[in-house]
Amino acid sequence: MTLEQWGALQDSLCQTVGKNNYTNWLKPLKFSGVQDGVAKFHVPTNFLGSYVSQNFGELILAKLSTESSSIRRLQFEVAPQGAQNASRQPTTARPELAVQSKDAMAPGGGDTLPGAPLDARFTFDTFVVGKPNELAHAAARRVAEGGPVTFNPLFLYGGVGLGKTHLMHAISWELRVRSPQMNVLYLSAEQFMYRFVQALRDRKMMDFKEMFRSVDVLMVDDVQFIAGKDSTQEEFFHTFNALVDQNKQIIISADRAPGEIKDLENRIKSRLQSGLVVDLHPTDYELRLGILQTKVDGHRLQYPDLELESGVLEFLALRISTNVRVLEGALTRLFAFASLVGRPITMDLTQDCLSDVLRASERKITIEEIQRKVSEHYNIRLSDMIGPKRVRSFARPRQVAMYLCKQMTSRSLPEIGRRFGGRDHTTVMHGVKRIEELKVQDGQIAEDLELLRRALEA
Repeated sequence: MTLEQWGALQDSLCQTVGKNNYTNWLKPLKFSGVQDGVAKFHVPTNFLGSYVSQNFGELILAKLSTESSSIRRLQFEVAPQGAQNASRQPTTARPELAVQSKDAMAPGGGDTLPGAPLDARFTFDTFVVGKPNELAHAAARRVAEGGPVTFNPLFLYGGVGLGKTHLMHAISWELRVRSPQMNVLYLSAEQFMYRFVQALRDRKMMDFKEMFRSVDVLMVDDVQFIAGKDSTQEEFFHTFNALVDQNKQIIISADRAPGEIKDLENRIKSRLQSGLVVDLHPTDYELRLGILQTKVDGHRLQYPDLELESGVLEFLALRISTNVRVLEGALTRLFAFASLVGRPITMDLTQDCLSDVLRASERKITIEEIQRKVSEHYNIRLSDMIGPKRVRSFARPRQVAMYLCKQMTSRSLPEIGRRFGGRDHTTVMHGVKRIEELKVQDGQIAEDLELLRRALEA
């Protein structure tokens, strides 16, 4: 492969990807030669090299292969600043950026098969562990050690934003550090289906079978998407069996348990249930708070001068309970908004900035439910708690209930006051403030609040 041949291929690439894509991404590539089957290019930045590798790598490789069948992989390196500069940073240092041809897909080759790109943020170090996900985390860690297969497949399931994809990326990153000689392939079920259909269309099924059955670890995300696709399920089943027979590790994720995936063939359900099936439960308050605290550390680097009022993170962890992605996105929006308007992050700013998120995430806990739970907890009659009596044995539970209503519902202070025997909103404000003070000073009050919150969230 010569520089002249590469120049001739550029016109073909431009026609294929379009003028804008070519100008923005492919024109800056500088061909620097071929060594040991690797076509090398200089790029102005690591980012451009990463983007080209992920989005145009296979296309470039296919074009190059028509000129030289010996080219099996691409490598993008940041262009040196001068002749003295020997500290080039090859983007292939991150495994997901390597692209190789089907000829190089033999087992034990030590190269990465072209799969979905991995997110550098999704590692074990950034995964916050709590009771709802500790089993899934432990199982993922065990698989990532790369030793003998102990449970196969590992099947992770749970709702959106609970950490399935994070764990799968983390396993892949860890395997590539611990066992770089292994062929690890991570992709979505949709990508599996797309490649299968493409192989059928191009009459390259043998290449498809060879690619998927030569891996050491196969990771398929969101497997529920192949349900109802008969031909894809057939090929997935045979791929699964072939890898298990070779004692290769398989890791699968889905949004529900295998037996609950509609239109998934029974034989596939049975296979998926034959290993370790782990549920990532919805996050609890402690886990959500831990995630927020971890994310705040990162935001403080970007916004070092922003003040964060005490209680805001606790409020968000309490109110946004269904989806970690929504929770993290809300925090990102909050920091950006506070920075733009030049104000500290207070409870009022939080409620103004995130009003739509808070409404969407409301858990439908009612004032009446809170009143009933509090009266049961303190063993008093509901009528006494919301009635006019001001004795301490009734007043303190009443203030606790008002505080929980303010924290766990979107009801206004006047409306809360009306539900407590027609009291004024200033009475509610006083009660809320008093409990905020006491939960710091009085361990019993803090424990009561925690028990009640758990009971209401259950």
